[in-house]
Amino acid sequence: MRSSTSDRSERDGAPRRSAPIVEEVAQDLVRQFKLLADETRLRILCYLIQNDELHVRALCDLLGQSQPAVSHHLALLRVAGLIESRRAGKHNFYRLSPHRFQEILDLAFAHIPPEERRFRIENYVLSYLPPE
Repeated sequence: MRSSTSDRSERDGAPRRSAPIVEEVAQDLVRQFKLLADETRLRILCYLIQNDELHVRALCDLLGQSQPAVSHHLALLRVAGLIESRRAGKHNFYRLSPHRFQEILDLAFAHIPPEERRFRIENYVLSYLPPE
């Protein structure tokens, strides 16, 4: 459900007014989305969403790629803070870093008033819920 102000703006064809995005924030978001634009890295994140954590060899098998190639992508995701790692014996295990994803979404929605923080794509709605 959208606020009456945004409904009115859509009916009138007028764009919603919000504060401009800060250049520094825009650059950070661009870096993050470029990182996510790679198919292999996106697939790694999808596998990690479906599993609590995975070790490198399992990711290599799932992706059908060599260990050096997968490790390269994992290093980029780790440096960006999107994933975390832990070592157990010979294996490095990787998991998502939900805190970093929250930061990215907070940046993306920061210039939109909290009551209007909704984004709809066909049957999906991404919305902001303030912490309780």
